[in-house]
Amino acid sequence: MSASAGKMGPSLTQEILSHLGLASKTAAWGTLGTLRTFLNFSVDKDAQRLLRAITGQGVDRSAIVDVLTNRSREQRQLISRAFQERTQQDLLKSLQAALSGNLERIVMALLQPTAQFDAQELRTALKASDSAVDVAIEILATRTPPQLQECLAVYKHDFQVEAVDDITSETNGILQDLLLALVKALQRAEGPSTEETWVPLFTQRNPEHLIRVFEQYQRSTGQELEEAVQNRFHGDAQAALLGLASVIKNTPLYFADKLHQALQETEPNYQVLIRILISRCETDLLSIRAEFKKKFGKSLYSSLQDAVKGDCQSALLALCRAEDV
Repeated sequence: MSASAGKMGPSLTQEILSHLGLASKTAAWGTLGTLRTFLNFSVDKDAQRLLRAITGQGVDRSAIVDVLTNRSREQRQLISRAFQERTQQDLLKSLQAALSGNLERIVMALLQPTAQFDAQELRTALKASDSAVDVAIEILATRTPPQLQECLAVYKHDFQVEAVDDITSETNGILQDLLLALVKALQRAEGPSTEETWVPLFTQRNPEHLIRVFEQYQRSTGQELEEAVQNRFHGDAQAALLGLASVIKNTPLYFADKLHQALQETEPNYQVLIRILISRCETDLLSIRAEFKKKFGKSLYSSLQDAVKGDCQSALLALCRAEDV
């Protein structure tokens, strides 16, 4: 099964986006984050401190981490502009030259605008088949409609291609249909199939309605909806549908599971850890921490302490913020 993407005007795109509503399942946006706007913010002092951190004897990594993990993304953008104005140097490039490894990756992600960060992660995932399902579902299904719109605009600007074109060329079948539906470009495929029922169901209903559908499905069939997906679908299609169901049912738990899985690998999956902690630290990381502790019996903070090594540990712990007892 395949789908093609048509051109849609801004008004139609906005109308379709307004009906998706998956991201609203995360509760009150901006109220459950671990990182808040820094009240005693001085853009000049922060810019000067970062300059000293990279021009003194040796790089002061702790100062860099302290500033960037205690300022909101908006404040970090103000610091970047102030640094450029005062030094005629690009802050991101200056820090990139001073750092290396996973700490460099964290700092780069912290300094990127949200839409650029998401667009880069989505592009990387679509070009790496082993992570396309996971990352694409995560980004497309958990961002607010305005965030998603901006991400797609940046994607086109930065990579000179529409996200829907990359999805069409890099994926196929029901996975392709789900991803295209999530970016509001799904067209009805020809011919009857069971997939025609599942794609609109998962992408054109709001989360509250879908949860009631899931509950009614279980009462009527005696089977969890996830079991039905596992029985009917395989491979990428199964992974995509199960991931989307998890997002709809409990977004913080979905991210807690992904963090736990990333920490259980022989070498922690730093790309996953960095992406989730940075993208959720201003929205719902407190909820994710609570779900993590509830399900796995150990706090996210302690888990990061035990698994993460090197310079990046302090930055990830700062984003996580605190121990859950």
